[in-house]
Amino acid sequence: MSKSAHAAATDSAPILLREDRNGIAILTLNRPAARNSLSEAMLAALDAEIGAIRTDRSVRAVVLAANGPAFSAGHDLKETTAHRQDADRGLAYFQRTFDFSAGLMQSIVNLPQAVIAAVEGVAAAAGCQLVASCDLVVASENARFSTPGVDIGLFCSAPMVALSRKVASNHALEMLLTGEPITAERAREIGLVNRVVAPGHALEEAVALARIIAGKSAHVQKIGKEAFYRQRELNLADAYAYATKVMAENMLARDAEEGISAFIEKRTPKWEDR
Repeated sequence: MSKSAHAAATDSAPILLREDRNGIAILTLNRPAARNSLSEAMLAALDAEIGAIRTDRSVRAVVLAANGPAFSAGHDLKETTAHRQDADRGLAYFQRTFDFSAGLMQSIVNLPQAVIAAVEGVAAAAGCQLVASCDLVVASENARFSTPGVDIGLFCSAPMVALSRKVASNHALEMLLTGEPITAERAREIGLVNRVVAPGHALEEAVALARIIAGKSAHVQKIGKEAFYRQRELNLADAYAYATKVMAENMLARDAEEGISAFIEKRTPKWEDR
């Protein structure tokens, strides 16, 4: 087991924690007093850690959690508001911040390893975007999800991208147009959440799910995750053409050969991750 932490540029307190458990990297947002808002420092810390995990062959799955009563309240509005005094009223800063955040969300989607969000409490605006960018979501019964930008005159256009790719358009639009929070159970019903557990048990369940995923071939998981997101953007015929090509090439992988042989021989496969 190993641990690491990222500290904010102006504070020695770690804002992002990392713990490795047998091939599972647990990243924990650690700004509880600020409701784990996604400050510049938090976004940078997440981006750096995701970048490090991308090439870390020892990591087979990732769990994203948070300390405190909220998973994440979204962007740090105090930080962004301070830039309204800039000569351009903050436009360049706003664009740079939202672009960086969007890049982070795409890095999570493009990460070879599966990413599971463990949500306790509120996930709002960019916090909800972060959850929707993860591959799988485990939420406690006390979790709430919302895109409340309309309540403050700022439509959640960037969170909309992740949300609309996770749930049906009518459900996404209801959240975006009303700003009203939904419960964990409702989030499960519309496809934003995979599993709902008792309060305080989201991390435990997410790690258990990650452990199952970590027991498979990392090479095959990488192939499958990339193929899933790519085929989803194609029409039916092109999706099948792409997917069958991926599957045929996957058959040549050492782990496919081993896995099929193990199935036929009724034994446990020994993955080589290639």
